[in-house]
Amino acid sequence: MKIENSRKDAFHAPEKAYEALPVLEREEAPLSPQDRLGAMAGPLLSWYDSHARSLPWRDSPNPYQVWISEIMLQQTRVEAVKPYFNRFMEELPDVNALAQAEDQRLLKLWEGLGYYNRARNLKKAAQIMVNDYQGCLPDSYEELLKLPGIGSYTAGAIASIAWDIPVPAVDGNVLRVISRVLASWDDILNQGVKRRMEASLKEIMPKDRPGIFNQALFEIGAMVCVPNGRPKCGECPLSSLCLGRKQGLLDSIPVKTPKKPRKVEERTVLLLLEGDRVAIEKRPDQGLLASLYQFPNVEGKLEEADVRALLTSWGAGISQVEPAGEAKHVFSHVEWHMTGYRVVLSGLPKESYLFVQKQELTEKYPIPNAFLAYRNVINGES
Repeated sequence: MKIENSRKDAFHAPEKAYEALPVLEREEAPLSPQDRLGAMAGPLLSWYDSHARSLPWRDSPNPYQVWISEIMLQQTRVEAVKPYFNRFMEELPDVNALAQAEDQRLLKLWEGLGYYNRARNLKKAAQIMVNDYQGCLPDSYEELLKLPGIGSYTAGAIASIAWDIPVPAVDGNVLRVISRVLASWDDILNQGVKRRMEASLKEIMPKDRPGIFNQALFEIGAMVCVPNGRPKCGECPLSSLCLGRKQGLLDSIPVKTPKKPRKVEERTVLLLLEGDRVAIEKRPDQGLLASLYQFPNVEGKLEEADVRALLTSWGAGISQVEPAGEAKHVFSHVEWHMTGYRVVLSGLPKESYLFVQKQELTEKYPIPNAFLAYRNVINGES
């Protein structure tokens, strides 16, 4: 199977050059939606050849790197992913290393990226690859779809970028771009809309450069037809095709079903210090932030007197209690509004907390971003 393994291959068009000329459309004979999509390929590929960003997983891609980067990029900005990707590759450079990784170390490498089930599914998929695919990613779109954590978008990205298989990869960026080009009022959160867009793009994507076509659509959505703020239509190679621009609909499209309001939970976080050590506890193996470590916390917003009473009921000796600030963390379905207290102990509580050295919070134990503000308090960074 062919793998695009050099920057030259990825960034330069074949001899048959694609022209980035405006697509002229007669008012009395407008393009059909499918013809409009088909007209995108030339300008899009030409633009990508000269504007694509240099990224560590793009410059010299192999299937494993494509897979890891695509999972990391879900719900996370490109610039934020770069250091995580480089560190992950240094420590877990291939499928076999990932399959054998200790869970705690894997979650520590993932710390800060959020959505920790993504990391757990990576390991599950890697173990399947070792057992069933000789330690390699399957070079089939259909087989990729069978692996944990891989849906149609990720399977399409891996298959097209790593093996030139002409299948689309439709994510939020692509849904936004195509909706604006077609001036579509379809709800992009509807799975039927996504499936129809995948089918339409599969018909028109160039068979000689499917991976580049998919990446070009990602890039347009990330850099030009941006998710927040005004799209940069003056820089867009698709502007002459874009019905959303022509009809002044860019503020209204894409259409998304409004999300249900998130539940708000008040929590009190306790930074329990005993000498140079701080108390942490492991969360349950199922549910929100499963198997990660956290600072002890309780439901509700407690005042200082309440904290003292609670710790006394736990049998703890208290030398000092002081506020550690307010913090908020937003999950997909719930918001935590947190109030923190820094507590210097003179006697340990009856609760079986794990007391660790402060530096171990950074080096060893995976602490979710929800508690980042309070880890910074412990480390003297706030």
